[in-house]
Amino acid sequence: MQRAIGYTDFNQPRSLIEERPARPPIIGKIRPGIKVLTKKAKENEQAVKIHDAWLARGESFEAIGEEIERKTKLRNALVPKNTGWFTCRASDFTNSATAEEILQKYGEDRGDGLKLWRFPVIFAFDDWLRNMPNQLKVWGARGLQYFSEYGTDGKRYCKMYAAPEVDQRAQRAKRLFGGRTIILRQDDAIPDGVCDPHQCPQYQERKCNLNANFIFAIPDIKGLGLIELPTNSIYVLQKAYAAMQTVALARGGRLAGLQFWISKKAVDITRIGDDGLPMRQEQMLTMLDAEIDMGALLDGADQMAPALEAASHAVALFEGPPSATPAPPVLPIAEISDAMPLAPEPAPMVAPASVAAPMPTEGDPDDRESRLADLAARLGMATGQGKMDFLTFARLEYGQGWTKRPKDVDSMIGEMQTALANPMAFREQVRARLREATPSA
Repeated sequence: MQRAIGYTDFNQPRSLIEERPARPPIIGKIRPGIKVLTKKAKENEQAVKIHDAWLARGESFEAIGEEIERKTKLRNALVPKNTGWFTCRASDFTNSATAEEILQKYGEDRGDGLKLWRFPVIFAFDDWLRNMPNQLKVWGARGLQYFSEYGTDGKRYCKMYAAPEVDQRAQRAKRLFGGRTIILRQDDAIPDGVCDPHQCPQYQERKCNLNANFIFAIPDIKGLGLIELPTNSIYVLQKAYAAMQTVALARGGRLAGLQFWISKKAVDITRIGDDGLPMRQEQMLTMLDAEIDMGALLDGADQMAPALEAASHAVALFEGPPSATPAPPVLPIAEISDAMPLAPEPAPMVAPASVAAPMPTEGDPDDRESRLADLAARLGMATGQGKMDFLTFARLEYGQGWTKRPKDVDSMIGEMQTALANPMAFREQVRARLREATPSA
């Protein structure tokens, strides 16, 4: 008898839909600013009337620009303008009531009407790149012309859609199955397909730009899908990336489910002018923040070690590679263990110890702090990766909340005092313990 056919293995595609890369459904868009009429468009009375009337109706800026072009033949009549608030319009949502719901719940009236100045978001993925996808893109009159993608070799390549093959018998383009074919760009400017903005004519002409989106849900806002917020600022992406990696470090690599806040902040940035000289300029940047107790998160993390390398990279993004500098200043225990000061406990009565033997600490929590900080500095584990290795090692040895248990701190201090005889061996012992506790890929 033939065995019944079952559908229990869902690791392979089972339909045409599952052959395509899965993308989260998007129900709307919140914009980081507005668009205004160009100087030339402001001189056209008909363009001004269309702009004002359609803006009052809540139409999108794209629709307004298309209508102005259709009626007045003015192309690119609108240009982006940064603002201190976010634009949340009904025309940018599949359900127009969603925009009004967001404004009513999280909008503020600071004297010029209800606007979205700051609002909470929840990311759906633990992978930061799925929460914040980004590419370099060139848009042409017929849509996307070039776009960047990373290869398995770690290089960034410039890609494009291949021209459809022509059916000679039917004298028309062949129908495509499974989407348009993607190929490497290979021309006089980019002969090897490698994306090099310094040699790319489109990038130098400001036609190729960074395109990125935050993709998230907003608490208490209903809808079967996520909301996106576009940005084209590398500064925004760098700061958001560092914020996500910091939280991922504290939560064992988890980002999904935690509430962040998105707002605007005026930041001075440095850019290179047309004359090649650096210049300072103030910009309103989209900022990602979270109202969380980082000390409590770090102390309560279940699996911190797997995320340490990613967090170190996030820090290095701003601090740069380590340099040959003098030993850093001694850090307090609150920075080494990311915990509250220890509660005092009476010290046991013991005989004086020799210099070589571990010395017990006193009951004063401040003394424990200073001893632990001093020992960490002398062992080369008070800053950077060494600090994080030490923190994780201590949690593995003594358990969660060890800094709140004076006996465990005394034991740790004694072990570190013994290690002063050979600091390098102790650091290797710590790294070996971390390798044992870290799941292999």
